[in-house]
Formats: sequence, C-alpha cells, structure tokens
Amino acid sequence: MSERGHIHPISSLIREANRIFFDMGFTFAEGPLLESEWYNFDALNVPKDHPARDMQDTFFIKDEPGMVLRTHTSPVQIRYMEAQIKKGTQPPYRVIVPGKVFRNEATDMTHEAEFFQIEGLAVGPDITLGHLKGTLEKFFKEIFKDASVEIRFRPSFFPFTEPSVEVDMRLVGDNVPEKLRDRWIEMMGAGMVHPNVLRNAGVDPEKYRGFAFGMGLDRLALLRWGIDDVRHMHSADLRFVNQF
Repeated sequence: MSERGHIHPISSLIREANRIFFDMGFTFAEGPLLESEWYNFDALNVPKDHPARDMQDTFFIKDEPGMVLRTHTSPVQIRYMEAQIKKGTQPPYRVIVPGKVFRNEATDMTHEAEFFQIEGLAVGPDITLGHLKGTLEKFFKEIFKDASVEIRFRPSFFPFTEPSVEVDMRLVGDNVPEKLRDRWIEMMGAGMVHPNVLRNAGVDPEKYRGFAFGMGLDRLALLRWGIDDVRHMHSADLRFVNQF
C-alpha cells in the first residue's frame, strides 16, 4: 500500500478560508493570472503614473502589450461585478477570491516573487466599515481557534478604497507562541470600495457601497503554523510538505 500524500499548507488554508467565508454568505470566484492593464490597474482607479505600474513591481508581457501577470487578486472584483451586471443581477454581492499573484521583487525570508492572496468583496445598499471589521474578526477567530483575537484599523491609502485602512491583528492567550503573543501584526489592506471602482464595474455608487480587503495567504500560513521562511512554501521540498 503506497503512502498517502499531504496537502500543501497553502491549499489547506485556501480550503479552510473558503469554508469560513462560505458560512458567512460569500461566493467563491477566480480569474486569469495573465491580466490586462485595464483590469489590473485602470478599472481599480490606479493612476497611469502610480509606482505599482513600475517595472520594479510588475511583470509586463513582452510580446503582448497591455498585458501583465496580475499583481493582486483585485481584478476579479471588477470581473465578478461586471458579470453580475451583464446577467441583470444587482447587488448585494459577497465574493471571496483566493489565488496566485506576481511581483517583480527580490526573494527573502518574508517575500517571494509569486505568492498567494485572498481577496474579499461585499457590496450592498448599506455596507459599512463595521461590517468589514466584524467579517475579519470572525475569519481570524476561526483560523486561530486556540487564541483570543483582537483587530484594529489604522488609516492608510489605496487607490481602490476610500477610506482605506491597514488591518492589524493581535493574538492573546496561553496557547499562542510567545513570539506572537500580545503583539500587533499588520495583516492586510482594506477599506470601502472607491466609487470609481464601482462605476467602472457598472455598479451605481449612488445606490450601493462596499468593502474590500486583501491579504497574503503565505504570511497567514507563517503565523498559523510558525513557519520561519516563506521560501519553504514554494520549494517543492517534500520534507516540508510532509509535516502537514
């Protein structure tokens, strides 16, 4: 009898995140890894001269002008809302988008050129930052079951949200590893969907509002399982995978 394989920690985390958000009423969605600049930048209210478009951050496709390897999972927000509008389906929408993204940057213990994100979007007539906070608290409490979880927002700026916030998380409890216990850790960027983003997707910003968030699943996995080096995630080393 052959030995059973092991699920990669990122795959395990995606499955668990999908279950948690499904229970909160979110639908799973996905989109292409090769993306147009319109969906990756323009439709998300990212200006033409924004640093994120710089060659240092984005992989542009040499033989296909106007195409990039997506730098975040946010383009799926636009694609999902567009598809719903074309079908005649108005908000409310709730969607979760896990997937691989690419950044042209040097690799080290905490950075990789390709990694996984999970994106969340909720749009409706009365969505507030309070709904965002409650959703994230529920998610983190499910992920870190043995700890008490606290969330805080700090003002920030992203072109696709207004207002924008950085989301910090703190784990409290005897079962939390000492190096994480009682420490505020930056987890993600989030905020209320910018009216221009709703408008670009065909949703009336006078009638509807929404929240959006995006976080790195690799970073979440590091915290969840106490992994020291993000490069293990993509090493294809079975000694690492077999621990899960």
